[in-house]
Amino acid sequence: MEYSIQKLARLAGVSSRTLRYYDEIDLLKPARISSSGYRIYSQVEVDRLQQILFYRELSLGLEQIRDIMNDSSFNDLLALAEHRNQLLDRRKQIDALIATVERTIAMKEGRIAMSDTEKFEGFKQKMIQENEEKYGQEIREKYGDHAVEQSNAKLSQMTPQQYEEVTRLAEEVLTTLRSAFESGDPAGELAQKTAELHKQWLSFYWGQYSKEAHAGVAEMYVADDRFKAYYEKDTPGAAQFLRDAILIYTGMKE
Repeated sequence: MEYSIQKLARLAGVSSRTLRYYDEIDLLKPARISSSGYRIYSQVEVDRLQQILFYRELSLGLEQIRDIMNDSSFNDLLALAEHRNQLLDRRKQIDALIATVERTIAMKEGRIAMSDTEKFEGFKQKMIQENEEKYGQEIREKYGDHAVEQSNAKLSQMTPQQYEEVTRLAEEVLTTLRSAFESGDPAGELAQKTAELHKQWLSFYWGQYSKEAHAGVAEMYVADDRFKAYYEKDTPGAAQFLRDAILIYTGMKE
């Protein structure tokens, strides 16, 4: 079956403007252009649009989706299986939050006792899942499944005090990094303080700290656009500056 751009837009719940933009960026091109100049989509494009929307639900950017789907090695069946796994993981995350809410209601009503650790369980599971969705593949390829699972377990077992401290450290790393960046010296006192704070933050997640692994993470911040965007949200160039500061801190700078 073939669809005009308006019919496909209605079918998928997106706008015609969205489909035209997907065409412009080489993400979803029509099967053909009619003699009247209208875009016409076939079943192949319908299935491709479904894949695109699955990826969008998983919070991937359009450029990243395009690169994935335009790669010659792309396999739609394997992609669907991965979508299913990630959606199941997301359901576990939502279930954990629901369970936390239900137990909190029961505690407020005096029906059960609830430890402080249990009060934050759902939120920690949410953080684990978000990290997995954003960076899981790269981290697992670089450090292995065991290291990632060990880190996730360490996060899930954090006490409320530890959870509060690691959240505070993450903010302090960014704040100190911005000030250090203004100095322009990755070997300076503020930059090295940033590297030390970053080490403290990492240590909450890692089973064992090593300078080599710390330097490897810093390199990833520059190589991966998603990590770079996090550190450069308000300060362009900060990711590379942080990388250089950490390489100096760990003694890994050539």
